Amino acid sequence: MAGQRASEGKAGEDLAEQAPGDHAALKLEHFLPYQLNVVSSLVSQALSRVYGRRYGIGVPEWRVLVTLGQFGVMTAKAIGAHTHMHKTKVSRAVAVMEKRRLLVRRANRDDMREAFLSLTAAGRTMYEEIAPHALDFARRLTEILTSGDREAFHRALQQLTARSAQLVAEAGEQEEDD
Repeated sequence: MAGQRASEGKAGEDLAEQAPGDHAALKLEHFLPYQLNVVSSLVSQALSRVYGRRYGIGVPEWRVLVTLGQFGVMTAKAIGAHTHMHKTKVSRAVAVMEKRRLLVRRANRDDMREAFLSLTAAGRTMYEEIAPHALDFARRLTEILTSGDREAFHRALQQLTARSAQLVAEAGEQEEDD
């Protein structure tokens, strides 16, 4: 009995020494969606300093620039789908870039509600200047990983992206059922 009280007392002391969050069912810093968001935020902040200072563009403009640099001609809707940006962000980025003469808008004769977007010569030059800096940044970011870890990380990202898209679709189906 005395031994039981002693062990109960010891357990009570251990609990008192632990921080209140130690027994939480969900710890934010160990929650994968939060960890991915933190990495994404930090990477975006660091990368935006590479192109933001030099070219005076933000994340949405950078994404539009690189997407058009990659694909040539696209609609704003297609850019939004490719970059996973909301249509409002894409629209604002396109307006900024059009004002700076980095891209041009050409009406779609088959559907006057949309336009085809493409880079101007100045936009193409900016893309070609930014691309090597962005690739160097990505190399520097991942140089801490072994080649095997980089390959495994790439595979894991592909799997998580596919699974996330599947969960988004499932959530959409549930909303429609409600």
